[in-house]
Amino acid sequence: MKHFGGSAQATDIGAGRTNPVGGSAQAYFKKLEIVLASLDHKSFDNAVALVAHAQEDGKQIITLGNGGSSLTALHFITDWNKSIYLSTKRPFRGRTLVDNVGLTFAYANDVSFQDVFVEQLKNILNEGDLVIAISGSGNSENVLRAVRYANDHGAVTLGLCGYGGGTLRQIAQHVVWVNVNDMQLAEDIHSMFGHVVMQCLCFASTQKWGDQQRPGGAAQCINPNEAAAEAGWQS
Repeated sequence: MKHFGGSAQATDIGAGRTNPVGGSAQAYFKKLEIVLASLDHKSFDNAVALVAHAQEDGKQIITLGNGGSSLTALHFITDWNKSIYLSTKRPFRGRTLVDNVGLTFAYANDVSFQDVFVEQLKNILNEGDLVIAISGSGNSENVLRAVRYANDHGAVTLGLCGYGGGTLRQIAQHVVWVNVNDMQLAEDIHSMFGHVVMQCLCFASTQKWGDQQRPGGAAQCINPNEAAAEAGWQS
């Protein structure tokens, strides 16, 4: 397993919190700055490359998660399917397992909630597809079942997790780990990953991804203003 992330010691910035009612935007942003400074940027570059290679190879990029992470999974596909395709003019086969409410509740009711993702994968997963599983704790059972199934059926798995990484950090083939004991800050960074992917892959609008790498494999991302113009963004 390829594990990337911060240092082994968690950034426990939540331990000294004051009354949350007395908090401030400045205090929150200060905590976010600390987490950003602790990140291993290489983990993001490697994960971006996974998405880029899946697109080049015509594979599906499948996202999943629960709660706030489910909306992050949906946000990824919204951004990537539109903007990456508009910039690269190459198909981007992104899909998420969280957007069909009827299907999700059918599996939850007829099978179990722990199987809502794995049952969908059984129907759509092909060898070589990229499965991106998001779990702040790294211990959501329905996420873990989906990752295990994907591993066993020739897919590439990328786990996005926080806290100590949980079981997801151990079983996913590739990991972006936000090593902080704070769910909201972990979710913030996971959301940022989606924007990093979008801007970096928009840069590959005229050349193969392999030609857009800096020495050492770091992704060279597009100027956001140029990206906006190329993709036709309105803001």
